[in-house]
Amino acid sequence: MPADLAAGLALVALIAYAVLAGADFGGGIWDALARAPRRDEQRDAIAHAMGPVWEANHVWLIFVVVLLFSCFPAAYAALSIALFAPFHLVLLGIILRGAAFVFRAYSPQSIRRPGRPGRAARRWGAVFGAASVITPVLLGMCLGAVSAGNLRVAGGQVEIEGVAPWLRPLSLAMGGFALAVCAYLAAVYLANETAGALREDFRRRALAAGTAVVAMSALMLPLLAVEAPHLWHGLLSARAAPVLAVGVAAALLSGWALWRRRPRLARAATIAQTACLLAGWGIAQHPFIIYPDVTVHGAAAHEATLRFVLWSTPFGMALLLPALWWLFRVFKGPVTG
Repeated sequence: MPADLAAGLALVALIAYAVLAGADFGGGIWDALARAPRRDEQRDAIAHAMGPVWEANHVWLIFVVVLLFSCFPAAYAALSIALFAPFHLVLLGIILRGAAFVFRAYSPQSIRRPGRPGRAARRWGAVFGAASVITPVLLGMCLGAVSAGNLRVAGGQVEIEGVAPWLRPLSLAMGGFALAVCAYLAAVYLANETAGALREDFRRRALAAGTAVVAMSALMLPLLAVEAPHLWHGLLSARAAPVLAVGVAAALLSGWALWRRRPRLARAATIAQTACLLAGWGIAQHPFIIYPDVTVHGAAAHEATLRFVLWSTPFGMALLLPALWWLFRVFKGPVTG
């Protein structure tokens, strides 16, 4: 029971990271795709939306890593070995993305001129955009690797035959799906936080990204049935299907709200959509952390460790959540254009 609670806690933190940091990655995508005549205004709106909070959002990724290390050390060790390359590329992407964002904004050589960005600004902007695209794709590929059954662990040793599990077709499709979801989240949030012509710009981008999400889903579903039948059947099971059904309904509501220009409703529905999709994946994946060899109970630490983590988490959240609420309350506000 403590192991299941710890796994559920990690899944909740993963959902928080997806709906918050996912939008930040999407902001970088739209920054790279900003075009005239309101290119500068679009980038300013993105910087205003993500600037005060993008560092804070990574606290949820750190929380997931700490939970995995403390509560499921066997799974942590196996994932660290099997996904060494993509994990380090993700880390590099997060660092480069943050550095490029700051250097472009504050370096004296990077001051943008209206309609004509400086050379340094363009270079840092290219780094920021590339890191914003590559990082969520890699995270989605890692998620695919732990679900597809190609990452084997026997006697604590990682066994990989042939192509690396994070480079298989299903993992690549999940990487593309993660990228589309991030772009959709960001566009919906930005449509909600802007007004006038800027809001219309981001609304159109949200509709385009939503279409991409549907297209990637259509590509991924048959791959799931062929490459990960256990996950496919798990998604259709009585325990996961209702959650996914709510997610699909939220996705439809989000699209309708965008079409009818109701951004607040679209934002709430998009958050629900993303949360339900990830929750459905987690429920379908249970009891495995890495299918088919590493289970939640098989990889769990001693029960005393699990209980200590579970009892101490509410105290940590009592400090963290009010601080995050105050951060968003102070710095998030509407942008007119």
